[in-house]
Amino acid sequence: MSEQLLSSRNLAFELYEVLDAEALTQRPRFAEHSRETFDAALTTARTIAEKYFAPHNRKGDENEPRYVDGRAELIPEVKPAVDAFLEAGFLNANRDFDVGGMQLPSLVSQACFAHFQAANAGTTAYPFLTMGAANLIESFGSDEQQRLFLQPMIEGRYFGTMALTEPHAGSSLADIRTRAEPAGDDTYRLKGNKIFISGGDHELSENIVHMVLAKLPDAPPGVKGISLFIVPKYLVNADGSLGPRNDVLLAGLFHKMGWRGTTSTALNFGDNGKCVGYLVGQPHQGLACMFQMMNEARIGVGMGAVMLGYAGYLYSLDYARQRPQGRLPDNKDPHSPAVPIIEHSDVKRMLLAQKAYVEGAFDLGLYAARLFDDTHTAADADARRQALELLDLLTPIVKSWPSAFCLKANELAIQILGGHGYTREYPVEQYYRDNRLNPIHEGTEGIQSLDLLGRKLAQNNGAGLKQLIRLIAGTCERASHHPNLDPLRQPLEHLVNRLQSVTLALLGDLANGKVAGALTNSALYLKVFGHCVIGWRWLEQAIHAEVGLLKGSDRDFYLGKLQAARYFLTWEVPGCHNDLALLEARDDTCLAMQEGWF
Repeated sequence: MSEQLLSSRNLAFELYEVLDAEALTQRPRFAEHSRETFDAALTTARTIAEKYFAPHNRKGDENEPRYVDGRAELIPEVKPAVDAFLEAGFLNANRDFDVGGMQLPSLVSQACFAHFQAANAGTTAYPFLTMGAANLIESFGSDEQQRLFLQPMIEGRYFGTMALTEPHAGSSLADIRTRAEPAGDDTYRLKGNKIFISGGDHELSENIVHMVLAKLPDAPPGVKGISLFIVPKYLVNADGSLGPRNDVLLAGLFHKMGWRGTTSTALNFGDNGKCVGYLVGQPHQGLACMFQMMNEARIGVGMGAVMLGYAGYLYSLDYARQRPQGRLPDNKDPHSPAVPIIEHSDVKRMLLAQKAYVEGAFDLGLYAARLFDDTHTAADADARRQALELLDLLTPIVKSWPSAFCLKANELAIQILGGHGYTREYPVEQYYRDNRLNPIHEGTEGIQSLDLLGRKLAQNNGAGLKQLIRLIAGTCERASHHPNLDPLRQPLEHLVNRLQSVTLALLGDLANGKVAGALTNSALYLKVFGHCVIGWRWLEQAIHAEVGLLKGSDRDFYLGKLQAARYFLTWEVPGCHNDLALLEARDDTCLAMQEGWF
């Protein structure tokens, strides 16, 4: 069962061989930890995920939340699972010891959380959203807001959401219509409608704290006029006790193809003119505040996509080892026994592609968590700044690449199971449906590509990009000391060199006002950039696999790593050059298409 969530051997490889989690214990914040405490937390996470989350994953999918008398009703297994998560301390894994936290590095807490994401995406969403909302209030809320709302969230008594999307606007937050009128007592009265609010209603907690984007009466147009508000489901008295129900109405539930265990809600704020909200941070600065939660969520969505892909890979791998069917092409004896399908070359191809996608993306997600640790605990301010610049640059990739390619892994898992893969008796079709939501969660590929090419690359005079290029060059230099890695290193170097040239040209176009032409194929750029980053991470893994082989132990594991790296760098990376050719040519096929021609 456990290896259907996450390979414990690969996790140990990532934490202790590639990303050197033990080195973090030399930093003052993590000095009380050790590999033993890290492993204890990981073991606890795996145990709870197996015992409480995985068993009702299918039931939650088949029995969606129901709209009953104005509230959302969930299957009964959700609350014990969430309670076990809270009691074990994972809601506050990163927080200080003195507030009841585990004070774990983000690298380790992300690895712990990965088990829950693999076990049950629908149930895991509730604490995931709460952690983001709590961090937002901690960063920007007043002392009083932290006392009334943050503290109960840390204690697990209140849960949280983020309420951005509106029916008419979708991802275009500049066009939101939810209004917030000052009430004259430091509170506001909100009126508007929000949709697709995950976790927007349930009975898992005493209260739900909605983080709501709205506009004040004097708001300037566009995104510069958005403010952020705390809007609780129940009002909270000055002494911290619950007051009456706020004017927040559950208008209905959406029924999506995946993540069926998570309530997806339509919420009406202020139908009766009495929706009380509290301004967080400065007026008109709400989107800047919310971006903290959105960026955390983007990384979380990326890791969620990884783990759904990972679960599908492990299941299809186990199936391929056990399912006998057919004979190898050079065996013409119909009386000979059928072979396990894992012996067929095309099945190996599909398994290898899955391994390359999910283990490459898993490495990237954990690397991003390691960068997050560095932004807060690296030895000096310059190192912390560099980590932040690199993390900021990589965030669109951490979100979008796994959402696209770990979904492809799920597709391949279904194919390996053949006709069985499309039936509900096997979990791979649910993994696919659950994962199909992630390309749109927290911003589509189009949005992420515009963020990367239109904003992140040139940020701080390209500091993040320059740093990434230096890091890739350093990995390639280290790989050059391993002659066996030359066929893997050379395609990456070729891609990086050509990508740099294309990047400079596109940034030049943007600087010269040729915005539409430069950005029209940004999704292609995002894919190539992502392949470059994953190729770099695979080369890093390959170097550590070479070192592991020299030690003479666990040969199958390390040879498997090298073969997956070989697959990605020699099958996937060279295919990016056609995309780069289109970018170099400023191909306008899509841009020039007219609506009437469809």
